[in-house]
Amino acid sequence: MKSVSFIFLFFALASLTVVLGQERPAQPAVTGGVITLYAADPIGQSLCFKDNAYGLVIQENQVRNRCSDINFNGYLKNGLSTGVEGSRQGKIVDLGTADELKKKYGYEETVGQGQGFASITVMDGRPSILKDRRAGTLQDLDEVTTLLDTPANSASAPIKLNHIYLVRVSDSSDKFYEQLAKIVVLSFVPDQSVTIRWEQVARQKSSSVAALKDER
Repeated sequence: MKSVSFIFLFFALASLTVVLGQERPAQPAVTGGVITLYAADPIGQSLCFKDNAYGLVIQENQVRNRCSDINFNGYLKNGLSTGVEGSRQGKIVDLGTADELKKKYGYEETVGQGQGFASITVMDGRPSILKDRRAGTLQDLDEVTTLLDTPANSASAPIKLNHIYLVRVSDSSDKFYEQLAKIVVLSFVPDQSVTIRWEQVARQKSSSVAALKDER
């Protein structure tokens, strides 16, 4: 009986060792999400692009910054701000609503008016937007010059419901650091809260787009 118990214990420990020795699968990188920011919440005023979570924390009875790529209401009343921490700088450009973008750039939309937002990318170093959905072609955003202008500390823009924004974050102490994101305002209660969807802006080369078209 003791030998049976010993064998059972041996295999149980062996199984536990295998489980503990296994590496956890790598978590996929966060490239976007939906979040609500609150003006009166000392923690929930800022968004961190790294994990789609609030950028402020309470430590040692103090509110401290963890990672604030976007701030609501703190630097501009009822506005979105970027470039607000340390040596970070930023630009934020209001592109208008999905319907306004469609009329301005002449591309075909689908139900839900999301094709324009989804298509915003950086093509060969230039911010671009959909030109022809069926052909898979893009065109320059007219706002490219404004976005690539010299960034500023605490760059801000007023919040407008359903508007789409482009955000660029750079660092004055690191010339290689840069983040680009697109934001659409889903819900907005002045002086209280804003809900946004954000996505990192992908970078592409024209050759890669041509390859995708050839595969269709």
